[in-house]
Amino acid sequence: MSTHASAPSRESVTALLGMLAYGELVAFDRIAADARLAPDLQRRATLSAMAAAEINNFHRLVSRITELGGDPDAVMEPFVAAIDTFHDSTKPRDWLESLVKVYVGDAIADDFFREIAALLEPADRDLVLEVLHNDANAEFAVAEINAAIAADRTITGRLALWARRLVGEALSQAQRVAAEHDAITTIVLEGTGDLTKVGELIKRIMQAHSERMTAVGLNN
Repeated sequence: MSTHASAPSRESVTALLGMLAYGELVAFDRIAADARLAPDLQRRATLSAMAAAEINNFHRLVSRITELGGDPDAVMEPFVAAIDTFHDSTKPRDWLESLVKVYVGDAIADDFFREIAALLEPADRDLVLEVLHNDANAEFAVAEINAAIAADRTITGRLALWARRLVGEALSQAQRVAAEHDAITTIVLEGTGDLTKVGELIKRIMQAHSERMTAVGLNN
């Protein structure tokens, strides 16, 4: 059933920014740790630079939450368990698994926030889009994964299984967030007037994921 669309409420937007902010904080920790798996100093420095960008994004989001009258710790807290569970259950064992996680996990999250950002007012929409991972991160991961597969095609199956595990865990925790916190569905309903758009959103995200897997030869 459709209702008249309206601008998302301040509470809903603040909750969304809180989820994104905590994701950025954890991404900083995770990527900094993953950098130690790099086979050389140049690659380690590249991942370390990515980590630095994450913490800068975190501070930008926290500033906006404060501007909106929210308590950053309070608005992040409801999302801590789900995000921590995802990362705790998907710790990469080596350099290539860490890159697949950057390529798969981060990209799915970015697709989700990009979809939601389209429903926000310009200031918050622009902020969300600006803090998402840039194309250079994905391009670096793709180049490394493609080179590794070209050198040893036997790793393809292992990495494809890892990618599917990442997706499965991401969907599981997304369902948990949706069940426990209605901020996201509220934004979709307020922004579109039609809650059925949630299903369409998920379908687009999964299609984009499938295309990414095909691009690196892991969609098997």
